[in-house]
Amino acid sequence: MATLADPRQRTVAAIYAAYEAQADDGLRAHLGASLIGHHCRRYLWLTFRWARKAQFSGRMLRLFERGQREEAVFVANLRAAGVEVWEVDENGRQYSVSTLGGHFSGSMDAVGRGFEEAPQTPHVCEFKTHNAKSFAQLVKEGVQKAKPQHYAQMHVYMGLGGFTRAFYLAVNKDTDELYSERVEFDAAAFKALVDKAESIIFSPEPLVRISQDPAWYQCRLCDMRDLCHGRAVPEVNCRTCAHATPTRDGVWLCERHNRVLSVEDQRQGCQAHRFIPSLLENLGTPADASQEENWIAYLRPDGTKFSNGGRVEDMSSEEIKDMV
Repeated sequence: MATLADPRQRTVAAIYAAYEAQADDGLRAHLGASLIGHHCRRYLWLTFRWARKAQFSGRMLRLFERGQREEAVFVANLRAAGVEVWEVDENGRQYSVSTLGGHFSGSMDAVGRGFEEAPQTPHVCEFKTHNAKSFAQLVKEGVQKAKPQHYAQMHVYMGLGGFTRAFYLAVNKDTDELYSERVEFDAAAFKALVDKAESIIFSPEPLVRISQDPAWYQCRLCDMRDLCHGRAVPEVNCRTCAHATPTRDGVWLCERHNRVLSVEDQRQGCQAHRFIPSLLENLGTPADASQEENWIAYLRPDGTKFSNGGRVEDMSSEEIKDMV
């Protein structure tokens, strides 16, 4: 029987559009354990400071959902193999860990015990899906070399959760082949990760780029490329504002209004928002400022000026974002 094919794939496009419409902005209140192994500290700082909202296609969002759905399959597989698996703690909540006042945290996929390789040892369980190329690299090189972010993620969970082992279970989405690896806790690696998180969270300025060359392969493929190397302007919210500071006791403090900022406050921002000057370094260099009047003037490379403030001659942060 002949089939009618729509070359424009309008229904598929509508499915993808529905995913995009339902997606959140990706702005997390904390720096996540799943990200801390990322190769670029500036990327992590920009992420923690909400410099850019997540913008994924419907296809990618659906792919992320598939990875989440696979977790239940992994749990069922392990239980069928005789492993005890706990997905939630005694209070019915997903196992989570945090430190640095809660600014650095993450949630485990599960905790397991009864693995064939070490029946009595509780393990952090980490579940991942891979395409064929990624899976082949994982099998060849092992998780530490092939997937350093995953390796770091497990170390944060082990170190903060009091575990000595993690069980990494991965699937090749193209063939359904499974790969597992037991990871031993490395105290030095864990400390380095917490120190890294601390340096990112409490730095008032963007950290060093992994490369000064925008054509460097890791920069070329980075979501933050236009912010880091180009002329894009960050989002306008409290975390990109010069007046907001994360504190050691786990809150964000607005030094302009002398008050603690809720997560919703941070999202909304206010009219007193002034960009952290280094976030506009690709547009101009700070030339003058008034803390009392709350404005910052910048000198462009061509010698002209613009200012971020509330005076008649100034531009609001929203106007600066719209001008590029």
